[in-house]
Amino acid sequence: MSSTSELSEFAARLRESIRTSEWGAGTSLGSDSRVCEADFGKLALQLFALQFGSNAAYRRLCEARGARPDTVKRWADIPAAPTSAFKEFNLSCLPPAERTTVFHSSGTTRQEPSRHYHNAGSLALYEASLMRWFDAHCQIANGKWRMAILTPPPAQVPHSSLAHMFETIRREFGEGGSAFVGQVAKDGAWALDAAAVRERLRATSASGQPLLAFGTAFSYVHLLDYLAEHDLRFALPPGSCALETGGYKGRSRSLPKAVLHALITERLGIASDRIVCEYGMSELSSQAYDRTIAPFPVPHHASRITHHISRLFSFPPWARAQIISPETGCEVADGATGLIRVFDLANVYSVMAIQTEDLGIRRGHGFTLAGRAVLAEPRGCSLLAV
Repeated sequence: MSSTSELSEFAARLRESIRTSEWGAGTSLGSDSRVCEADFGKLALQLFALQFGSNAAYRRLCEARGARPDTVKRWADIPAAPTSAFKEFNLSCLPPAERTTVFHSSGTTRQEPSRHYHNAGSLALYEASLMRWFDAHCQIANGKWRMAILTPPPAQVPHSSLAHMFETIRREFGEGGSAFVGQVAKDGAWALDAAAVRERLRATSASGQPLLAFGTAFSYVHLLDYLAEHDLRFALPPGSCALETGGYKGRSRSLPKAVLHALITERLGIASDRIVCEYGMSELSSQAYDRTIAPFPVPHHASRITHHISRLFSFPPWARAQIISPETGCEVADGATGLIRVFDLANVYSVMAIQTEDLGIRRGHGFTLAGRAVLAEPRGCSLLAV
């Protein structure tokens, strides 16, 4: 059997186990995903062997570190490929003819983007992982969500994993009136169709049906600035949610997260405990979502905000995150800061183990975000310290 066929079988088995809840049945925000530790370790080592055999660039990286399938015995010892390597090498197990989709990182236009290649089977697994974990965090009791998506649609940004993610969610969980209200400007920047957003907010406020808004941090800033300029406020129906992801990348003014979320509450009427943060990147096939932990006071210059909710992120049971010391290469102690390293079983056709340039603080089996490493390039997953 060829390695490509073995990868396809691995992907199909994982997709079915995700779909049928074999991974942490009943897993929800805040639960202990480590109940599947033995299964995760076994599958991680199997996938490492397949990727070592099929991904030439990754194999060279592993051999340079003295790591091979016959020497690596624990999933935590599987070599992690840095996200920067996706800019320089084709870190893919797929033959060139099968690379039907490619997602690029969303840094500045001066940067060489990362490239994460997919085929139909890879995208099917990506979407299964996405939908299962999203549904665990943004549930609706009856029917489907009415959505306003503050990004351009995939047809305008075909290499954006974020747009593909939002379209997958819209297709699966959105009602008929859900729509993208972003667009690509003449200079290539992402912009809002302000009139479309305003009308959608007005219609939703009158309908009584909750709204789920999606957007990057900078797209929310654009929306909030527009609403402030026109002195507009909306009282969206109870139960409305906002999903916020990514950083600013110089595309808007930057705001501390507490201030951004307070303005969303002020201008849209979405309660602070209904604002969900997502952490992901083009090199991964799974995402992390947050939950709230104990609030603490914010600086006095943000006097209108009484508390700031710190965010604890967790990946689904088929992924693991470690916080790694850049000095020792080992996992840090609980409460310490280091670089986020992700082991994502859904990354079947590229590299399972990814070393990011994002800083996190270890909090048990989850983590809080703490910004970008010094000298790291700004990109879509860059976030201000919370």
